[in-house]
Order: sequence, then C-alpha cells, then structure tokens
Amino acid sequence: MSVTLVAILEIGSTGIRLQIAEINPDGNWQVVDRAVRPVALGRDVFTSGSLSRESMMDCLTVLHNYRELLCGWGIEDKNIHLIATSALRVARNRDIFIDRVKQETGFSVSIVEGLEENRLMYLAVRFALKQDLPLFWRANSMIIEVGGGSTEIMLLRRGQMVAAHSLKLGTIIIDQHSRHSLGAGFFYERYLNENIRNTLSQLSADMDLAHVRTIVAAGNDVRLVADIAGKTLNEYCRIIDRDEYIKFVDKVRNYNIEDCIHHLKISYADAEGLVPGLLTLKLFLERSGAAQIAVPVVTIRDGYLIDLASGIDSDLQEEFFSQIIASAVNLGRKFHFDEPHGRHVAKHCMTIFDALTQVHGMGRRQRVILETAAFLHDIGTYIKVSGHQKHGQYIVANSEIFGLHSDELGLIANVINYHRGKSPSSSDIEYIKLQREERILVLKMASILRVADCLDRGHTQQIKNITIERRPEILVLHVDKAYDLSLELMGIEDKGGMFQDVFGYKVLLS
Repeated sequence: MSVTLVAILEIGSTGIRLQIAEINPDGNWQVVDRAVRPVALGRDVFTSGSLSRESMMDCLTVLHNYRELLCGWGIEDKNIHLIATSALRVARNRDIFIDRVKQETGFSVSIVEGLEENRLMYLAVRFALKQDLPLFWRANSMIIEVGGGSTEIMLLRRGQMVAAHSLKLGTIIIDQHSRHSLGAGFFYERYLNENIRNTLSQLSADMDLAHVRTIVAAGNDVRLVADIAGKTLNEYCRIIDRDEYIKFVDKVRNYNIEDCIHHLKISYADAEGLVPGLLTLKLFLERSGAAQIAVPVVTIRDGYLIDLASGIDSDLQEEFFSQIIASAVNLGRKFHFDEPHGRHVAKHCMTIFDALTQVHGMGRRQRVILETAAFLHDIGTYIKVSGHQKHGQYIVANSEIFGLHSDELGLIANVINYHRGKSPSSSDIEYIKLQREERILVLKMASILRVADCLDRGHTQQIKNITIERRPEILVLHVDKAYDLSLELMGIEDKGGMFQDVFGYKVLLS
C-alpha cells in the first residue's frame, strides 16, 4: 500500500486553516504543509446570529484558493475533509452557506459539535503528551481550549474521563460585551469572573477544580505565551510554570489590539482575541491546584488526522470507548444511580449483544451506545421511581457525555425510555422524529436491555454470569449456578415480549 495524502480544512471563528499530511499504511503520519487565512466569521455570528454576505464571499474566496492549492498537490476529493466549529455551528444561515460552498467549490462541510470538538482535542492532546507528563495520567487534570465562540473543557481523574463541557464563552463573545465598557481589561475580568463563577457550580458537580493538579491548555493564545515563557517537554508540547503564566498575563492584561501587535509582534487576527483568551485561562488556573500548564502544539485538525490514521479497530479506539463509559458513569454518580446494578445490567447486555452479532447486525459503535444506556437506564429514579424511564430519558437527552454527539444521546435517551413499560408508538414524539434506521436501533437495543435488566430484577447481582444458546425460535439464557430465579422469571415473562417481536426469539431462563 502507498502513502495517502489527505487535507483537513477548518472553518473557525477567526479564520480558515489548512493542514496537509501524509498517512502511511502503518498508521503513522506526517504534516507536509499548513496554511491559514483570516476571515472574521465570529464577529458576524456572535453579533447578529448570521453570516453576512461579505463574510460568505471572503470564505468562498479563501476556499477557492485552497481548492487550487489542493489541485496542485493532487489530493483526491475523498481525502479532503472540511470541518467547521463554533461560528458556523450556531449561524442561523449555515445551511445556505454550506450549500453555496458545495455548489461553488465542491467541498462538503461537516459541522463539528462541541462534544465532538472535545473528542478530537483529546486525541490530539493524548498524542502530544505521550507518557512525558506522568502527573496528567495519575492525578486530576483539566484540558481546556478557549476559542472564539466557545470554551471546551474536559475533566479527567487519573486519566479517566469524568466530564466534557462546551461552554458558550469565547474570546469574540467576551470582546463583544466590552464594546461599551470603560476599560477593556477591567471589564474582561469582571465579566469573566461572573461567568466563570456560574460555570464553576456546574463543573464542581463533576470535580472540585482545587483538586486539579495539571492543566493542559490548547489554542493559539496560550501557545504564544509558551513560546515566550515556557520550556520544552517534547517536540509536541511545552510547559509554563503557574507563576510565569500569571506574571505574563498581568503584564498584557491592559493591552489593546495595537499594543499586542506592536509589543508581541503578532498579526491583527491573533491579537484580536489574545487578552480575553489569556485572562479566561488565568481565572481557571487560579481556581485550580495546578502548578504548571502543559501547552501542546496541536489542534483539532491533528485530532481529526489521528482519527483518520488510527482505524476503527485500533487500541486508540478502544481507549476512546472506555472514556465514553467513564464519562457516563460519572453522569450517573451525579444523579446517585445504583452503580452496582447499572454495571451488572451492562455486563449482561454485552454478553447478549456479543452472542447475537449475526442476528442484530450492529457494530462496535452501537455496542458502546447500548452499554452506556445500560449503565444509565435507572438514572431517572433520582427524580421519581414511578415513571423513571421518562425522567431518565429527559436527563440523558439534556446532558453531555464525552465522545457522544447529540444524535447518539437521543438514541440512548430513547433506549432508556423503552427499557420498561410500553413499546414505542406513533404518538411518541421523541421516537417518531428519529430516522427509520435509528428507530430500528432503538428497538433492538431496548429489547436487549429489557432482557438484561430482568436478570437483576431484585438489584442483588446474584446472577454472576450467563451463557447464550440459540435454538430455533428460542434463546436460552443459562445461568452459572442454581439460584432462586422467581423474580427473574417473572421479569422475562413481563418484558421479553419486545425481544421476541424484534428478533423472533422467545427468551427462556435456565
């Protein structure tokens, strides 16, 4: 196999960036070219809610230029990936813009949700740190990126994902609120303190920032500080001491854009959001217990590249799936779920899923979605035991789980809703609005979850292991020891009907 040449373009709040790389057959990759063109999309979107005609034309001009550059490289369209982040994500007229891009340049735009942005950044950070910063993997850590339209935050405990959040707090939004203030530096800090105080109450439910020992900060703003005041960790990462970072920010806090350009020798596009971005990170740093900031020289484009190169069956993908489950478990703990029961039901779900691969036809991604639903199926009891499936549906649909986008959260929420009670019907709005393929997935997953839930109906975890035997029109679940199975048999009788309707097998417990 030969080397594959790929291009990743990112439409951000302040510009359009291009990265060209070679991917080797063994999964290794190397960046061979980069380019960036400033375009002030964020100013439009975060002021008026839409892209202006002028910004659209600027974007199309840049994309036409990139198209010519990529033709020179001879990169096939199937290997060109155009992604867009926060500015385009919230623009009211984004669909019109995406269509114009397709018609005029041939590029297909993929919108990256906030949580997907978290995932790509995690992949990039993991690559950059390697094992050169052991404290990141052994203690509480935070990954943060302050962008033009949003701030992405991930919290990890001993390397395991606790939570991921996409906050509507970005440098352009902060700057917009300072337009009529008496002094930008003063206002930035006042505005940020108020917003971050509200954010901390949300984050503290996941992890007390005072216990965070390492902060990993991504973005152009902090990379500038790392180049000036940092020291090298490895070829992909630099380290800034806490005091050195605070000292630098205190020095530039009252700089205007012209001061930043003159004193720091940076472009207007880089100077525009520099001070609010650095102040945002400073306020999070001061509330943490971190003695230093790790600054990886990577972006979500590197994360996307790693994703392309790694392949779906790699160890990296398995680690990523484990981080999804870790984040889901932490969500359950916030709502005081019955963790032993959730783990036990998830275990039985996976046994049934793996034994019926040829029957249900679902893949590895669907497996982790079902596992997540199994862990969280009783989370709604936090609100009320009666009808807890509906409460659980609401909680999950309105929560964030690292690595899962909104469509997948919607699937999980529906599976939770149907793990007990009535089957889906045409009157169920949240179910009907799903695509046909998604409705079928909900039926399959809910059917398996119902059976697995029956195997721990008393929440005692007495059935440790099961084996699956498929007979004509019968699925036999063999338990590992002799138990009093009266509750479980009643559960199978009560909840096994959906499984039989979906898969054609009557469930027997032996």
